[in-house]
Amino acid sequence: MITLHDLHPAKGSTHKAKRLGQGPGSGKGKTAGKGNKGDKSRTGGGVRPGFEGGQMPLTRRTPKRGFNNARFAKVFQPVNLGTLADKFDAGTEITPEVMFDARVIRKKNVPVKILANGDLKKSLKIKAAAFSEEAVKKIEAAGGTHEVI
Repeated sequence: MITLHDLHPAKGSTHKAKRLGQGPGSGKGKTAGKGNKGDKSRTGGGVRPGFEGGQMPLTRRTPKRGFNNARFAKVFQPVNLGTLADKFDAGTEITPEVMFDARVIRKKNVPVKILANGDLKKSLKIKAAAFSEEAVKKIEAAGGTHEVI
């Protein structure tokens, strides 16, 4: 059995940090590999991400028109029927709370959509926010029920 004090990085995966500015004999002394003077040699120096030397940046050059549904799209947590068949016994009533407790889904507050991937041979009572058409057919074929909540 592995315990916390036995854990260590894989051999060769860790390296000592390069020590900069430690005198002329180190090979990285004096200017510490940053060259002489200039903005990039200073602490906190350099330009911000996306800065193109004063040229109009790409994000501002590209046109921004039209509608994007990303703000209004319904986001679901997908769950496959095969997963439910593996995790639960026949006749079980499956709700998002039960799925969360069984670690089938990761978030309680995001609606669940049941998808038809996998085989379902058990009769299950499934409650979810949405079902694919194929999933509904498989649930009913196995003798189970579905309910949209």
